[in-house]
Amino acid sequence: MSIKTRLVLSYIAMTFIPIVLFALIATTLVSAFYKDMIGTGGGKGIPAFWETANQRRDLIAGVKFMTQTDPDRFNNNEFLKSTDGQLNRVHAGLVVMENHQVSYTSPFVSSLDLNTELQELQTSQSQNRWGKSRFSVEKYDITFSNHTSGTVYILSDLYPFYKEARKFFPLLGLSLLLVIGLTNGVLTFLVSRSFIKPLYTLKQAAEQIKKGKLNHEVKLDRKDEVGELGASFEEMRARLNESIHLQLQYEENRKELISNISHDLKTPITGIKACVQGIQDGIANTVSKKDKYMNMIAKKADDMDHLIDELMLYSKLDLNRLPFHLEPMDIHVYLRNYIEELRHDPRMEGIRITYSSDSDRPVLVMGDHEKLSRVIMNIIDNSLKYMNKAEKEIKVELLDDQAKATVHIRDNGPGINSEELRNIFDRFYRADPSRNTDTGGTGLGLAIVKQMVEGQGGNVWAESQLGEGTSLYFTLPKINHEGEQK
Repeated sequence: MSIKTRLVLSYIAMTFIPIVLFALIATTLVSAFYKDMIGTGGGKGIPAFWETANQRRDLIAGVKFMTQTDPDRFNNNEFLKSTDGQLNRVHAGLVVMENHQVSYTSPFVSSLDLNTELQELQTSQSQNRWGKSRFSVEKYDITFSNHTSGTVYILSDLYPFYKEARKFFPLLGLSLLLVIGLTNGVLTFLVSRSFIKPLYTLKQAAEQIKKGKLNHEVKLDRKDEVGELGASFEEMRARLNESIHLQLQYEENRKELISNISHDLKTPITGIKACVQGIQDGIANTVSKKDKYMNMIAKKADDMDHLIDELMLYSKLDLNRLPFHLEPMDIHVYLRNYIEELRHDPRMEGIRITYSSDSDRPVLVMGDHEKLSRVIMNIIDNSLKYMNKAEKEIKVELLDDQAKATVHIRDNGPGINSEELRNIFDRFYRADPSRNTDTGGTGLGLAIVKQMVEGQGGNVWAESQLGEGTSLYFTLPKINHEGEQK
């Protein structure tokens, strides 16, 4: 449920719940304060209060009718007593005045100061008014047959209602305020808690991150905007945690890189220094010995130069600073021509190298000619270093898949065990623990292969069995004839 929906529902609840509760409380208060008035009368289901009011209204209408049609009846004591008796039963009384003198007073209103009450009524502009007492007064002017004027007053007693109203309405108002306050307070607490609790969880997670503790998982289990915020926060925490671990791994790799570079550079430098020292000490006292020492110095210098070139190339690849000039190419034709040229390379003397493809049709890929040449040569150089059989053989095969082209390069060397196979694409990794450059090279060849293949959108992996040789595979994404990648 979204926050907007949650708030709308809470606003609706804050409106209707107080109305319902107030109605229930008002009904209860009416029942408590006016229990004598709300009972049913006559078996008709009419509240007694309203039944009394209706009867009073009918009697007053009858009195009013008599004032208009037969005013002399108000000089008849029997009529007045009878009418007043009926009015008394509905909490009302009759007062009649003739020539400004009271001629009849109902016992029902005997407690009133009639002179004061009626004098105020004489000066009042309203025929229906509330007096200072608890009575409602209605006034009807009449003219008797002897041409004297008179006035008929009907005083209705509202005390039963007025007495309880002084307690009822304050309690009703207090109940309304209490219902509104409690309802809004409870709903506000529930709604705010649904926001504050997850925000507090996020605050705790942020505090943990500030302290460098990134293993504190954030789980809100909500499907609203706060839940989305929590999911984004958790994703940020996970990525930050991964980034820090990766940074630490980079730091370890950098330390390892410096250590390996130091070792690989120190070995030829030590050899060069030994040769120079031998020449300076006169150990190379013949021309042949001097030539031997100079050749050793030249070879060690070449090894250093090759190592530095490899390091520079790998660094550029690792920092994404080496540009790839990708263009459409037929990998089938490229491999066929490349292997044909490679057969005439002096390094391939005594090596049987073959090329095959599962199809003669063009296989279009996006690739960099120069980088592909380096990839294939590094793989083959790595195979040549470890071949120990009398008949040395390298097979290059192209496998045409629907979405990618796979190049398979296999040798018949000694093979690699499974533990070492997992590490052959790591930089500076060599199967030879002595790190002998005569056999192991720089340890960067296959690491460069991996970077170059992935830089062209492909993948690289290896398979090997001891005694049966090693297979290296790399893929390149295929494109259609319009140059669009599949």
